[in-house]
Amino acid sequence: MTMAADFDLKDFLDKKVEEYNQPNFIPNDPIVIPHQFSAKQDIEIMGFLASIMAWGQRKTIINKCKELIDRMDGSPYDYIMNHQEQDLKSLLGFKHRTFNDTDILYFIEFFKYHYGHFESLEDAFLVGQEHNKRIDVELALNAFKMYFFSLPDYPYRTRKHISSPAQKSTVKRINMFLRWMVRQDDKGVDFGIWKRLSPKDLICPCDVHVERVARKFGLITLDKVNWKTAQELTANLRLLDPSDPVKYDFALFGLGVEREL
Repeated sequence: MTMAADFDLKDFLDKKVEEYNQPNFIPNDPIVIPHQFSAKQDIEIMGFLASIMAWGQRKTIINKCKELIDRMDGSPYDYIMNHQEQDLKSLLGFKHRTFNDTDILYFIEFFKYHYGHFESLEDAFLVGQEHNKRIDVELALNAFKMYFFSLPDYPYRTRKHISSPAQKSTVKRINMFLRWMVRQDDKGVDFGIWKRLSPKDLICPCDVHVERVARKFGLITLDKVNWKTAQELTANLRLLDPSDPVKYDFALFGLGVEREL
């Protein structure tokens, strides 16, 4: 992309954020799944599951998440906290790409354990940092994976569905989930229901659309796509808006999808 000398990147991306960060973004994006609920725990649970399953065509992701909601009788939190062992049969046979019933059964077990001790899933991302004034998201993501798989006899195959910076992953899906839960504005897309994590500390989700557009604007220069790439992108976005760098996910993703279409 050749840019004119007087091209103002911040001004351009700010306008694209305004264009894409609108309620009409919701129906065709996996974020539509948690938007079907009003209770905090249901939003957290289905937001997390929708983000973890967010690979492939968006229409398929949304349909599989709706199927999962139906299998949990339309009330994920109630199903998780009050199910009997025989109720879990409703999850058998569930599959989305490589995510299957073995994985969802462990997710249910983890959620039941966590919500038995905490009111919000936000606490799962504060392990070891409860008294820190500012949360280190890299440490939080690494600690979250360790906590998530701290229950005995977890299925080893399920580990591949929860990434972390320690694996040099961009952690795209969980960073997207954190954006949904933490960012707050008056647009109605992101939920902003978590208050202990701050938007300024989040890392921008780095999927193929975001990466491609970010490279064209010089926001990414590293060759490999890994955790350092996500950090570089976010550091450059903080130069544009230190308090809310990941709002530009709307602009970069939207531009990428727009070009693809």
